[in-house]
Amino acid sequence: MKKPPLLRLVGALLLTLFLQGAIGASSDLPSGAGERLAQATFAGGCFWCMEPPYDRLEGVKSTVSGFSGGHVPNPSYRQVVRGQTGHLEVVQITYDPDSVTYAQLLDIFWRNIDPFQSNGQFCDIAPTYRSAIFVHDEVQRASAERSLAEIKARFPDQTIDTRILDFDVFYEAEPYHQDYYQKNPNRYQFYRWRCGRDERLKEIWGDEAGGK
Repeated sequence: MKKPPLLRLVGALLLTLFLQGAIGASSDLPSGAGERLAQATFAGGCFWCMEPPYDRLEGVKSTVSGFSGGHVPNPSYRQVVRGQTGHLEVVQITYDPDSVTYAQLLDIFWRNIDPFQSNGQFCDIAPTYRSAIFVHDEVQRASAERSLAEIKARFPDQTIDTRILDFDVFYEAEPYHQDYYQKNPNRYQFYRWRCGRDERLKEIWGDEAGGK
């Protein structure tokens, strides 16, 4: 049975109001919900020290300290530092490629590491602290290889020991490692100073040190 015209009109108005409400609600979604985000994973020694240069970069949504490259699932920090897992300390970056490019992330990566050191990074001497670029796809691999070639051309008399590796899986480190430089600023700054990290970066990169 057909609805009377008045009821059809009321129904149409209610449907219109409902749809307008739904459209309005979508505008209240959290910022970034509709963005096309990507991830990058870098090993640059102590993961505490690799978060700050990316956190201050426009277009980076988050940095998470963790482990990658090994064979033990869900490792603890203690397991990794004992050297039995094959994992490296890494930072995983979630970013908006429309605001910051992977090539820019690579530029910052290089200027926060010692690319010549083969036994770790700075004062952290162990295989778990080696430097590496974990590529998530062939586009990232091509960009990483180009950047590596540029670094080799810049330092022709030096051996670059930073590896390009295929990304497999990332395991997040314990909560107390996340944003350590913000939660424990004094301890963090003392660690960087004692480790000679900034001094060595300045020696290698000059005014470019830290990717500033």
